[in-house]
Amino acid sequence: MTTVLSFILLAILSYLSVYWVRRYAEQRELLDHPNERSSHKVPTPRGGGLAIVILVTGVSLWSALETGLDRGLIYTVGGVIVAWLGWRDDLHSLSPWIRFAGQGIVAAIFIFGLGYFKVVTIPMFGELHLGVVGIVITFLWIIGLTNAYNFMDGIDGMAGGVALSAGLGWMWLASNMHNAFAFRVALAITASSLGFLGHNWSPAKIFMGDVGSTFLGYSFAVLPLIASTHGGDALMLGTLLMWTIIMDAGVTFIGRLIKRENVFAAHRSHLYQRLVTAGYKHKTISLLYILLTFLAGILSYIWSQGNQIAPPLIFLGLPLVWLLLSVRAARLRRTLLESKPLISSREKQV
Repeated sequence: MTTVLSFILLAILSYLSVYWVRRYAEQRELLDHPNERSSHKVPTPRGGGLAIVILVTGVSLWSALETGLDRGLIYTVGGVIVAWLGWRDDLHSLSPWIRFAGQGIVAAIFIFGLGYFKVVTIPMFGELHLGVVGIVITFLWIIGLTNAYNFMDGIDGMAGGVALSAGLGWMWLASNMHNAFAFRVALAITASSLGFLGHNWSPAKIFMGDVGSTFLGYSFAVLPLIASTHGGDALMLGTLLMWTIIMDAGVTFIGRLIKRENVFAAHRSHLYQRLVTAGYKHKTISLLYILLTFLAGILSYIWSQGNQIAPPLIFLGLPLVWLLLSVRAARLRRTLLESKPLISSREKQV
């Protein structure tokens, strides 16, 4: 009952806080103006994720006093630094190198204070001991997911919806691991994301901004380290809950590198962006990503119970789903491009 009441209270506080941030952003003209690469058509306030940061930080500080200051303070201080960099970027665009440098310092502090992944469990293959290579993997994991989540905050309801679904998964995982701090952080993320979605669901009245998306990416990156003793299962389960983010951002990043494009420049190459171009509505795509994240949570549970059907579904089934979605987006886009000349010729005849 206490958990339910806390969830409801945090969700209400989040909804009210986002409303306040929205009014503040409108007064300060902190607006996201549309351009040729944008998915929105009218200037929209940004920075709504600040409410998520404040609420999750408050819960983490309160929980740290009860469950132990070491992990709680390291997580909280790192989250505040990442969020501050994101907020500065929302106000005045920062150089990507400044943001990466700040995030790198946070990752290094986290690894020094809480350790790194020493083992990773891969479905169908078993455990893989990383040794000192785990330091590099952990460092890249934290920075990579922090920015990948930011890259995916591009349409109404996407970042907040995935956070809601993944947060629920982490509540279950942390409960099974009997980790009170991780559970409370996950609960705060889930509830505050729900309140935020009250303003961000299509058509969005406010965007999350870098302050919220980088903070959430950081949180989901470090939750496996906070929740476990660096075991391989925690990393794999955390990866599963972020699989849509990792697949979309990762495949797009690699593809742009191969094409020798500027990976820091704005683009519309992500799968969710291609689905928008193909004609799908924002709410449809966001709901799809939410459900796919929830599906990963179910597979995580089945796998943790030792069910032998889970590994092939994870290792082969999820990539297959992604491939089918990519093919679908490509076909729809090709159909639209082929139909444009026909529409243009008819307009000329008229």
